[in-house]
Amino acid sequence: MGIQIFNEEQAQIARDIDELVGGRGKELAFSGAYDAAAMFDKQINTWAPPLQSADADILPDKMMLDARSRDLGRNDAYVAGGEQLHKDAIVGHMYVINSKPNTRILGWDEARAEAFQEEVEAKFQVWAESPHCWVDARRKSDLTALIRLAVGVFVYGGEVLATCEWIKTARREFKTAIQMIDADRLMTPYTELNNPNVKGGIKFDSYGGPVSAFIRTRHPHDYTLANVGADWLDFKEVGFQKPWGRQQVILILNEKRVDQSRAVADISTSLRELAITKKFRDVTLQNAVVNATYAASIESELPSEVVYAQMGAGDTASAVTNYATDYLAAISEYTSSSKNMQIDGVRVPHLFPGTKLNLTPAGTPGGVGQDFETSLLRYIAVALNVSYEELSRDYSKTNYSSARAAMAQTHRFMQTRKKEVADRMANYVYRLWLEEAINQDQIESFPASDAGLLYSNGHQNLMFDALSQADWIGASRGQIDELKETQAAVLRIKYGLSTHEDELSRLGKDWRKVYAQLQREATDRDERGIELYEDNSVNAASGSPREADSNDKDAANADEE
Repeated sequence: MGIQIFNEEQAQIARDIDELVGGRGKELAFSGAYDAAAMFDKQINTWAPPLQSADADILPDKMMLDARSRDLGRNDAYVAGGEQLHKDAIVGHMYVINSKPNTRILGWDEARAEAFQEEVEAKFQVWAESPHCWVDARRKSDLTALIRLAVGVFVYGGEVLATCEWIKTARREFKTAIQMIDADRLMTPYTELNNPNVKGGIKFDSYGGPVSAFIRTRHPHDYTLANVGADWLDFKEVGFQKPWGRQQVILILNEKRVDQSRAVADISTSLRELAITKKFRDVTLQNAVVNATYAASIESELPSEVVYAQMGAGDTASAVTNYATDYLAAISEYTSSSKNMQIDGVRVPHLFPGTKLNLTPAGTPGGVGQDFETSLLRYIAVALNVSYEELSRDYSKTNYSSARAAMAQTHRFMQTRKKEVADRMANYVYRLWLEEAINQDQIESFPASDAGLLYSNGHQNLMFDALSQADWIGASRGQIDELKETQAAVLRIKYGLSTHEDELSRLGKDWRKVYAQLQREATDRDERGIELYEDNSVNAASGSPREADSNDKDAANADEE
């Protein structure tokens, strides 16, 4: 049904409305329904980032990002301190295994599970922390040092790369060893550049799962590059797993997108600001040094012509040329006998008649205040996912509650990073060692005759996963007010909200070792006739006097009677 137009004036109005609506429709077509996607907004019209795959975003820039991250780690004390904080807060001084076999899947009772746990923990810890460093193919690091290295490498590169070696030497009781590899050596060979299944030095299957890794024999920018031979361009292709499931390549990534082959560090998002912050500190320090020096100027009340005539020793041109030398020499001679002539000591001598001595700072203050420096440190703390107080070691403006809140926030991140990097790396090592130990019949609580239960059709199955489950005890969480936090731990245990295992792990301790030590100490005290003095004056849980608690209970019992 059409619209009837009665006259030309109405027709013109209709055309105006149609043009107005049509123009708005074209504007919407270009701008979209979202203001953030507007193409003609002068505030964001030049903001047009590329829409591309994760590999297209990462791979071309990864080498530069890694190089800049490591440069800051070498030359910026705060960034290096942040890396050290990651190591100390995640791994600590000792990384201890807490075996947790899944008894329901294995069909074990608690007695067998306890026997297995105690045996494998003791044997694995002796091997992993041996001073001979059997766990490291380079024989440089024990397990704790290896995990600390992995955490530190992850801070700057977002990746950890290692291979699982089988080293046959006479001294090795276990042939399993871990070879840490610089992720820079994980590259696509020239012969595989046209292979669509090889990206970032990794060959993938049709589902995107890693099949093998191409590892360069030497670093592309090795220090001994001038002395290497033809093997400089050699690559070695290593499968991620053996046919029966034994891990061969360990690659831990900071994956943030689907179809991502490689990764970059978290601090890559703030490298520009971190570099500028470092330059700002350098310039501020230089200005502080310059401001500590002074420039001296001599002013004369005499007319310039008189000064030139008295000091010039010739025509006016030569007088001007030699003015500073001759005049200052006269002043120096005049003041040479003054014993009060001090600059750093602030004393000022009686100067040559008609002259003035002015001390002027050689520069202007370079900083913009301590608050600005604090804001920069807070930015670095966010980039490294740690609290400002822990990064700067500045607790002057922090009370107990805010310090606990800051530590709790850092702890949440560190627990996530611990699970993502440290625990995963340690689990790989433990699984490799456990498989070899069982097949060598080194575990009495799980003899080699039962090893067949761990394989189906020649491949590792879920039974092996259930057997090799483990938790890892790393760094202590730390305490600010030991009394309050100990009281909180006692209350959690008392009311069933926690266990001794959980609370001791917060302190970085293994509950089995603590219990065994307590038992040994109690037995030794009984044998020696030593009685411990128990202070009943304070209730450890509430902090209130025990006598008052006892009186309250007696009064309550009397009321009931």
